[in-house]
Amino acid sequence: MASEARARSGLLIDWGGVLTSNLFNSFQAFCERSGIDPQSLRGRFGSDPAFRELLIALEKGELEEGEFEQQLGPLLGVEPDGLIDGLFAGVEPDVAMVEAVRRARAGGIRTALVSNSWGTHRYPHDLFEELFDGVVISGEEGTRKPARRMYELGAERAGVAPEQCVFVDDLPFNLTPAEQLGMATVHHTSAEQSIPELERLLGLELR
Repeated sequence: MASEARARSGLLIDWGGVLTSNLFNSFQAFCERSGIDPQSLRGRFGSDPAFRELLIALEKGELEEGEFEQQLGPLLGVEPDGLIDGLFAGVEPDVAMVEAVRRARAGGIRTALVSNSWGTHRYPHDLFEELFDGVVISGEEGTRKPARRMYELGAERAGVAPEQCVFVDDLPFNLTPAEQLGMATVHHTSAEQSIPELERLLGLELR
């Protein structure tokens, strides 16, 4: 296929919602099972200080999963135990996106995971060695996207200058710091949309 003169040689990519199915669909299904208004839950994570502080502490590794559940459960009016598993029950790997990363790396692209975590043990660590040259998980770093350091670490661990990287995320506000570092960005909404864009930017067949 036609290449952009191999303009980009690094791929930094989010996990939840990019290499998996849509997180918010899983959250919505949990809400429906639990009698919670799904729009209320999503809105409160964006605007309610108590929700925001809990989420930020969890993603930065400052709060253990169990303590997060014990504090979040009463705010939602649900049983705390197993709350995170319930929220993520509908999340599955996006096979096409995982294969695209695998093909990119096999084609010589340097790759790194850059992910905000809801606990660090939920990732399929057995896949990491196959898919990524470097891994940046917020709960292990003590910082989280959209902090600039997350993207800098991703490029460093991929072994590629930031301006040679493509960054992929499903949340638009997480793209801005990557763009400021000179990265090309892809706002992920589906494999059907993202993979052709990655093929264009990386100059490789990924399907």
